[in-house]
Amino acid sequence: MLTIRHYTPSDGAAFRTLNLAWIEPLFEMEASDWEQLDDPDTHILAKGGRILLAELEGETVGTVGLVPGHGEGTVELIKMSARDDLRGQGIGKALMQAAVDMAREMGAQHIWLETNSSLAAALGLYRKAGFRELSGEELTATPYDRCNCQMVLELT
Repeated sequence: MLTIRHYTPSDGAAFRTLNLAWIEPLFEMEASDWEQLDDPDTHILAKGGRILLAELEGETVGTVGLVPGHGEGTVELIKMSARDDLRGQGIGKALMQAAVDMAREMGAQHIWLETNSSLAAALGLYRKAGFRELSGEELTATPYDRCNCQMVLELT
């Protein structure tokens, strides 16, 4: 049975491994990737963020993070991953619902994210959850070379 739980310090290796598994084959790792993956306590949790993990039969199979930023009442969805061999089994959907619930608990009114337009499955998941793509003056500067798409979900 799939369960979603909060990150603990002993989850650092799984958080790092699951995210490296999707980023490295497709993109170059960037400075903020390394910061968040090497030290999530400092670069996510100490900033008021949260990390959730998906577990299946006691094994960590997915991750998602939320970190305050991009304006008052907004959290950024970061480092969403699911184990490659288990994709299509609802892990992303469960993590997304848990992230939305957590964002509300954090008092957020919006969830903001950055992604790449080549990630069709991720875009589909975000759109099904209600995210809309930003354009024109809504776009903000990005620290990521790989990100060419920004989206937001209104929680109010």
